[in-house]
Amino acid sequence: MVINIQPDEIRDGIARIHGLNEVMAGELVESEDGRVGIALNLESDNVGAVLTGDGLSIQEGGSVRATGKIAQIPVSNLFLGRVVNALAQPIDGKGQIPASKFRLIESPAPGIISRRSMYEPLQMGLIAIDSMIPIGHKRVKTAVATDTILNQKGQNVICVYVAIGQKASFVVQVVDTFQERGAMEYTIVVSETANSPATLQYLAPYTGAAIAEYFMYREQHSLIIYDGQFS
Repeated sequence: MVINIQPDEIRDGIARIHGLNEVMAGELVESEDGRVGIALNLESDNVGAVLTGDGLSIQEGGSVRATGKIAQIPVSNLFLGRVVNALAQPIDGKGQIPASKFRLIESPAPGIISRRSMYEPLQMGLIAIDSMIPIGHKRVKTAVATDTILNQKGQNVICVYVAIGQKASFVVQVVDTFQERGAMEYTIVVSETANSPATLQYLAPYTGAAIAEYFMYREQHSLIIYDGQFS
């Protein structure tokens, strides 16, 4: 299993791998130095994998192994009140998050028949909107989105706030606001800032969705908000 990479092929966090003949789509692959990638593009003679990092340490001719695991993240109730990255690793300096369960980053969506029609309103805390527009989901600005999370206090709703490509200082301000208003008790923040590798920014919304789905399948209400800056 040998990587055959030209310098420009890892510029955007993509590696071309030769020799992984039985790798699965979405499977985790690991390089000699422990770098992890996700096999996405399966071709007849090579595998295109996105790297969960800058890939600067990967050299042509290095070895890669297939792990046999589809890309997944740990999930747990202990994620509440924490700030994590796109790999569900804590980045708030509060230590590791114990978790014994995992969810696939890309899980099949429930079928139409198994879905229930919207029957409960999500109160955003803005009278002008709540009184006129029955909202199940909506594209809104950051201020409205954060106000919506703050308004879920005591409503038995788990909130997941996903910041993609934002400045780190902006994310810190949002987290500080949540903490000051007691919202971190029921909120999880997933963040990949503007200086994060493109592949991790790509994975962040999938990670947020997987975390929210964990609570959803435990029969808890969950709200996910994506807040991003895209070039």
